[in-house]
Amino acid sequence: MKLTSKEALDMLENAKGKAASDGWIYHSICVGNCAGIIAEALNLDIDLAKTLGYIHDIGKSTGEFSSHVINGYNYLKDLGYDEEYCNICLTHSYLNNDIYCTAGGIPSDIPFRTEFIKNHKYTEYEKIINLLDLMCTKVVNTIDKRLIDLIVRKGVYENTQYHINETYKLKQYFDDKLGFNLYDLFPEIKENL
Repeated sequence: MKLTSKEALDMLENAKGKAASDGWIYHSICVGNCAGIIAEALNLDIDLAKTLGYIHDIGKSTGEFSSHVINGYNYLKDLGYDEEYCNICLTHSYLNNDIYCTAGGIPSDIPFRTEFIKNHKYTEYEKIINLLDLMCTKVVNTIDKRLIDLIVRKGVYENTQYHINETYKLKQYFDDKLGFNLYDLFPEIKENL
């Protein structure tokens, strides 16, 4: 079953108040809106990019924040949505098909998730959401500012340097695809320094 950006925004609206904080909802809206901008610049499906950005953290409305990746996947799967929507819940936190390339330390082992991440071929949309998850709070930021935010809140772990290096490589990947600095798509970034 397909999901539109309007339906995804409705999902977020209905999720308000179901978690300790609604901050993740505003983050998800920012990710979705920015994904649409990148998709347009790359001649990709704007509505799909926005939809995936809006729902990537939906698992935060269904249980513990620490389990949101698998919870979101299962939640959307149980609702009958197509794989691409379910998959974004799993892939958004892990760069390079590596569960160790994530913010906030080494994740606990969930065999299904580990195997999925290792064997899944990331789509351009998933890469966009990976990057924007590391640029957006409720506003779009530089990677530097967002990574500092994550380190302050989550701490520094043995995989932090690896994750930071791979984040910059992902941004460079999109700079190269676009032919210019990705930040140029978001003039408001200067206001958020």
